[in-house]
Amino acid sequence: MTAPTPARPRITRYVEHVMGLPISLALRGRHADDTTGRSAWRAVMATLREADRVFSTYRRDSVVSRINRSEVGLGDPGVPSELHDVLDIADRAGRATDGAFSVWLPGPDGERHLDPSGVVKGWAVERAAAALRALDDTDFCLGAGGDVLGRALDPDLPWRIGIEDPHDPRRLLATVPVRDGAVATSGTAHRGAHVIDVRTALPPTGIAAVTVIASTLTVADVDATAAFALGADAAEWLGRRVGRSGLVVASDGTVARIPRVGAR
Repeated sequence: MTAPTPARPRITRYVEHVMGLPISLALRGRHADDTTGRSAWRAVMATLREADRVFSTYRRDSVVSRINRSEVGLGDPGVPSELHDVLDIADRAGRATDGAFSVWLPGPDGERHLDPSGVVKGWAVERAAAALRALDDTDFCLGAGGDVLGRALDPDLPWRIGIEDPHDPRRLLATVPVRDGAVATSGTAHRGAHVIDVRTALPPTGIAAVTVIASTLTVADVDATAAFALGADAAEWLGRRVGRSGLVVASDGTVARIPRVGAR
């Protein structure tokens, strides 16, 4: 007699919008559908709303918008230390790419303005996930505008994350199992040419999408954007980044699979 297949754990899903993005959560396990799990989801959203209050380039009352209007300076009292944390991450990425990546972008008037979008999403979601990591015996998969951070306590039940073909988003190039880590993609499929090589102030050429798999969404998100800014050099650069793996899709459809190098 064949033994019955064990029932798969129930998944509870949540979704809201903040930072101009859909934020989704899937919970599986002990706190998937109880007050503790719902409280963790509220804490996630509270953290992201606070990040939006500080870093948004669309809200006139954000700290970043006030800096760009010269109403406050980076060293002024009241400028949160988190802003300096983000600038430090961006500075390291800028040095690693020889200046192709930066959060100081050239404006139409020739002046540079602060746009930390290439760092903030992954950084903020990683911080927000602390409330989910505190849940006992509970798996989570937290998504933000296509980027994903997940934990699966049972190694036989990873979250499976699909990587779209930027030339045909209906098609998947690969499916990535996530047990404890993150997947981030930078590309033109959904947002057009929104990343520039700051050295030239132009969109990079020869590249359609970069997906990075790493231990944290902070790392995955920044490296995906930084690699994309390098254009045709993305695959070679990403291949030297310790603890990362991923996919680089060229503008002609060629796919380079980047194996992980060194430590996780």
